[in-house]
Amino acid sequence: MSDSEKTQVLTRSDREQLQSFFESQDSDRSGLDMDIGGLLLKASLITEEQLQQALDIQSEAPPSARERLGEILVRQKIVTEAQLLEILAHQLGLPFVRSVNDRDIPEELLKQVPTRFAKRFSLLPVRIDPHFVEVLTSDPLNTVVLDDVRILLQKPIRIGVCPSAVITEAINRSYDRISTTDTSIEDLDANVIEEAEMEEPVDLLDSEDEAPIIRLVNNILVRAVKDRASDIHIEPYEREVAVRFRIDGDLYDILKIPKRVQNSVTSRIKLIGGLNIAEKRLPQDGRIRIKIAGKDIDLRLSTVPVNHGERVVLRLLDKAAVVLDLETLGLEDQMLRLMEELIQKPYGIILVTGPTGSGKTTSLYACLSKINRENINIITVEDPIEYQLPGIGQIQVNEKVGLSFASGLRSILRQDPDVVLIGEIRDRDTAEIAVQASLTGHLVLSSIHTNDASSCVARLVDMGIEPFLVASSLIGIVAQRLVRRVCMYCREAYLPTPEELQRIGVTKLPEGATVYRAKGCDRCYHTGYRGRMGIFELLPINEELRSVILKNSDSVHIKQAALAQGFQPMRTDGIRKVFLGMTTIEEVLATTSEDSRIE
Repeated sequence: MSDSEKTQVLTRSDREQLQSFFESQDSDRSGLDMDIGGLLLKASLITEEQLQQALDIQSEAPPSARERLGEILVRQKIVTEAQLLEILAHQLGLPFVRSVNDRDIPEELLKQVPTRFAKRFSLLPVRIDPHFVEVLTSDPLNTVVLDDVRILLQKPIRIGVCPSAVITEAINRSYDRISTTDTSIEDLDANVIEEAEMEEPVDLLDSEDEAPIIRLVNNILVRAVKDRASDIHIEPYEREVAVRFRIDGDLYDILKIPKRVQNSVTSRIKLIGGLNIAEKRLPQDGRIRIKIAGKDIDLRLSTVPVNHGERVVLRLLDKAAVVLDLETLGLEDQMLRLMEELIQKPYGIILVTGPTGSGKTTSLYACLSKINRENINIITVEDPIEYQLPGIGQIQVNEKVGLSFASGLRSILRQDPDVVLIGEIRDRDTAEIAVQASLTGHLVLSSIHTNDASSCVARLVDMGIEPFLVASSLIGIVAQRLVRRVCMYCREAYLPTPEELQRIGVTKLPEGATVYRAKGCDRCYHTGYRGRMGIFELLPINEELRSVILKNSDSVHIKQAALAQGFQPMRTDGIRKVFLGMTTIEEVLATTSEDSRIE
């Protein structure tokens, strides 16, 4: 029998029976409480001493503020909410639901229950039947609210018990799914601008603002998060304004806005970003904090004047989505072990290199998270600070007041750091201070822009750093790119031709390997790709490489020496992930340039 078949119809007699039962506990709640307590004891989830302590806390409170026994046990962290609800569901003869597939919830059902109501009372309608609606709740005892739900849905309801965290997550995903940019653009008033402070972000899915411009901007932001966009481009042209999203590295046309509302949309975005809406001749930068579907989103805002108005670009930083775990970045096992060894060293420079948007900052943050402990002092100097790291001092570069990477680095070296992160080595001053910091007993992590790992040495020498200082300070270089993941919903397995294998430097498929190609479906914008992942190369600097750097800092000679010692180029890692079914041959070939052969 399925969970839905085991659910009980909450008829009026059921509600009256439950209501009268719980009302009878107002003066003496021992009936229900001892039943729950006894079941928790029987399940060995609590001890008799813990139960008695909870009962004492309950009895000491005045009747008007008296908590249920289960609430006390959860608040005291003696049991979890899920454990308590499972016992309660068993006691009431209701099913206990551990997970929710929000994709199966009909949209028309969600639209009948307001988002705020669902979140406030932690309930969610999940299935509609000709005779009833199935509703999940984390409080099956709140019969008044459940009666309100029946009135909202205009049908009898069957209830299932589910933890509040699971319901909240399902509410965020499901209501986010039905939110679209459905603002009627034809009805937009070019003069409508409502000033609003956003010091404490309000979930945009809960917004009830009727101002057309505000609703349009909110809906663009909501759709960007729903579509996994990393950037929003608002581009003015002669007769219209284009809205484009960057998804998995590629730009897609999303919306055309009438020219007459261009200034209103731009002003609204500048307003919530704290920019000067009267200044339209100079570039401006700002930041916006918003909440969408329960997610905290930071947006980096940039405006520049162009010949048809102001061009606006918003970079979305989803705090919940960032991976700060070294093990899940995608490093191959041997590479992961080498990286863990490098970041545990007491001094030296570790560089992460790659083009803009290749995930360098995420890799650096993952390294810091791995070594972050109470007994070490970690300080960073960044531009900008993309994610807040607990327990780590982070300094924002501000060139306007003279706080550059170099000056910030000089200052933090007087703060007794063990580990220093420099957002980027851009010039000679920063490079020199980083080298000196590493030679005086600090572990320095930073990023630099080069094509591959072996080119980093030449780049530092070009900045004016002596080769012997580079050889003495560098301990490891990571180069990386982001490649698109083949869509798991529509990927198609096939046998590559000999010509395709030759292009990636192999003669035959490894045993057990499966190669997929992109096909395209609604879930991936018909591109065949959904999401991105990193491919890496790691060059540890050992004594042999140091001698090569001292003799000749040319990247070609360094790479040849590294290959002789077993160094694996980035393309090798990419092809390995092709054989694991994670990406495609075309994607790896388009992202990497060097030839390499799988051994």
